[in-house]
Amino acid sequence: MKENKQVVYWLFSGCLLIFIMVLVGGVTRLTHSGLSISDYNLITGTIPPLNNEEWLEAFDLYKQYPEYQKINIHFTLSDFKSIYFWEWLHRFIGRLIGMVFIVPFLYFLIRKKLDGPTIKKSLILLLLGAFQGFLGWYMVKSGLVNRPDVSHYRLAAHLTTAFLTFAYSLWVALDLIYPQKKTIIKELRNLVRITFVLLIIQIIWGAFVAGLDAGFIHNHWPFMSEGKLMHKTVYLEHRPLIKNFIEGKSGVQFVHRYLAYIVVGLILFISFKASKNHTSTLQKKGIRSLVLLVLLQFVLGVFTLISAVPLWLGLAHQVVGFLLLGAMTFTLHQFSK
Repeated sequence: MKENKQVVYWLFSGCLLIFIMVLVGGVTRLTHSGLSISDYNLITGTIPPLNNEEWLEAFDLYKQYPEYQKINIHFTLSDFKSIYFWEWLHRFIGRLIGMVFIVPFLYFLIRKKLDGPTIKKSLILLLLGAFQGFLGWYMVKSGLVNRPDVSHYRLAAHLTTAFLTFAYSLWVALDLIYPQKKTIIKELRNLVRITFVLLIIQIIWGAFVAGLDAGFIHNHWPFMSEGKLMHKTVYLEHRPLIKNFIEGKSGVQFVHRYLAYIVVGLILFISFKASKNHTSTLQKKGIRSLVLLVLLQFVLGVFTLISAVPLWLGLAHQVVGFLLLGAMTFTLHQFSK
């Protein structure tokens, strides 16, 4: 850790900025601000409109697209400014993250502070960051044609890539902090691996729920409605059943609801199995944090649903999901060589 302190701080600062970007992205989504900037300029787009003429020009551009024409035709310039701010801030943080990853990387590379494996991992991080930026614009483009909303598939890809970039940044930092070999209990390691994969799948379906606004229906718990675990619209939509689970609001919410039980159950099972084995102090801390965060996330998910997704609860649910992925990454690292 002492030898790599600067590099570790660099990676942690990247993790923090990605966390902030996802938080602001959540606000952008929940306030329906994501289509307020309909062009993309890498350099000039860094600076928002600075005078009334520039604001009017940006507003006129917004008026050319479906969101204004079909939904927000009542908007004044003041209304437009309020949604423009969140999308601009989200993009600004994205640019900042790019600089925070690229500039220190070049500095450490020139100063020979990175060994071969860390250089390779850092290059993967840079590629993930660039891909994330591309997915952001690719997502926005889907909402500028006909239907004034972004594709939930592209939203899921954009959000999931952000989560994975965070997890990988954390993993690279943990490699530098804990380079020593660890006590490996294969059964527990495999359970943690499976749970990690299921958590990523749950994050993807959470993005589907957000992209389809599926959290605004079936606002009951534990049943979807009228004492039923599955609402009839899950299987009665006019599309193949499998498509209901990836494109139907009811089907997507159904998967997200019940996959949550599986994730919670697996983490509790991991905790139980760990109590029967000799685990290290760090492994115990990782598992305890998983139990605490997954229970908190489950409760937040329930209240977010039954409250029909108020802004603060939607954000809290996303933030704790982010922290849960961080705890899962840490725990998996502690059970890996």
